[in-house]
Amino acid sequence: MGKVPPSFRSALSNPNLFNRSQLVPSNSSPKPQYFPKKNPPPKSRKPILPPKPKSISLFKSPNLQDAKNIFNSILKTSKAANDSRFHNSLLQSYASISTINDSIAFLLHMTKTHPSFSPDKSTYHILLTQSCKSSDSTLSPIHQILNLMVSHGLTPDQVTVDLSVRALCSADRVDDAVQLILELSSKHCCPDIYTFNFLVKNLCKSRTLSTVYNFIDEMRTTFDVKPDLVTYTILIDNVCNTKNLREAMRLVEILDKEGFKPDRFLYNTIMKGFCMLGRGTEAVEIYNKMKEKGVEPDLVTYNTLIYGLSKSGRVSEAKKLLRVMVERGHFPDEITYTTLMNGMCRKGETLVALALLEEMERKGCTPNSCTYNTLLHGLCKSRIFDKAMELYGVMKSGDLKLDMASYATFVRALCSVGRIADAYEVFDYAVESKSLTDVAAYSTLESTLKWFKKAKEEGLQV
Repeated sequence: MGKVPPSFRSALSNPNLFNRSQLVPSNSSPKPQYFPKKNPPPKSRKPILPPKPKSISLFKSPNLQDAKNIFNSILKTSKAANDSRFHNSLLQSYASISTINDSIAFLLHMTKTHPSFSPDKSTYHILLTQSCKSSDSTLSPIHQILNLMVSHGLTPDQVTVDLSVRALCSADRVDDAVQLILELSSKHCCPDIYTFNFLVKNLCKSRTLSTVYNFIDEMRTTFDVKPDLVTYTILIDNVCNTKNLREAMRLVEILDKEGFKPDRFLYNTIMKGFCMLGRGTEAVEIYNKMKEKGVEPDLVTYNTLIYGLSKSGRVSEAKKLLRVMVERGHFPDEITYTTLMNGMCRKGETLVALALLEEMERKGCTPNSCTYNTLLHGLCKSRIFDKAMELYGVMKSGDLKLDMASYATFVRALCSVGRIADAYEVFDYAVESKSLTDVAAYSTLESTLKWFKKAKEEGLQV
């Protein structure tokens, strides 16, 4: 990454730098480009699955008879023929290219030809995963495998449930996953909390909030599968993303009534929701409540708050928070600095933001392309064109890409002061560096030049 040009140093002296589930409400109804990356959610133990059989690429054709012939040939020559993992590997390989019915027929051929091979749950799980991805849009192929499994004395367990749900969700069959999990819970076994939360998360992505609540309520009342802290965190993150902060706070109240203690990730999630709406005051209130409850803020907490305060124009408070986080042992990263720079540029404190760039590098934090694009956009908005060109030069020397917003603003700013040649040069770099597609870069330049020409003809100030 390039260093700050000497001509920027003047900015650095600026002194300003530093029962029925409570989930369903009585009156419920269905329902910045640069944002701090969130920390990972609470670790959720995944069910221990049997090791996947190693795929053997022996089958080049889905033809069933060819597969049988290959198996018969292997039986005559292979010393591994008595190993069940070996048979599962063959089945896995054939299932990857065949239909579900042919896979079943191949399994029956293996057991008939080689009676010492006894299929286990892993064997049927291979077929179950394939059936979930079948072109048949009904659950019939899945029922077929489950019935076959049960008829051989193998009862579906939580691993069976998990594999089915994940395979169906990966095939974008979330409704089928819900139906199957209800059937399996009724006939065989309930999902563990990790499978349950996985399905809740997928429902949140594609279905109405009322649908999600109804599923959770049915699992609770019928099968005693209760939501945990991770479940509520998923729900709160979902409603925050849809800017439904009232519902988020209602869920927090339910969380408290059910005896769960919000963790750092949950507090950060709620703060993010308020910050996305520019409601910095409420975000700070959540931060204070977090500390009152003895939950220690982390880097994501501070980055989120700095984002929220900067977005709502409270840059001075954001700068104070930067000092607080350092005092508490959290080293600011490129997100911290870039977020603060963005807030400064929005308030017109572009040179102060520019000064922060050197502090950032001096403290060992490397700027990224978003950092430079933020500053470039701010310099152009403040009409500080010479420094914008110098910063652009630093970006070029570091092979950093321009984003669409900074490119459009930069080109428009250059044209407005008659620096057409420079605008074309920026266009060339945007194309050569693959920052933008040729069409996007050219159309932006063309529309800017047309606007500039028209404004000039009409005697407008640009």
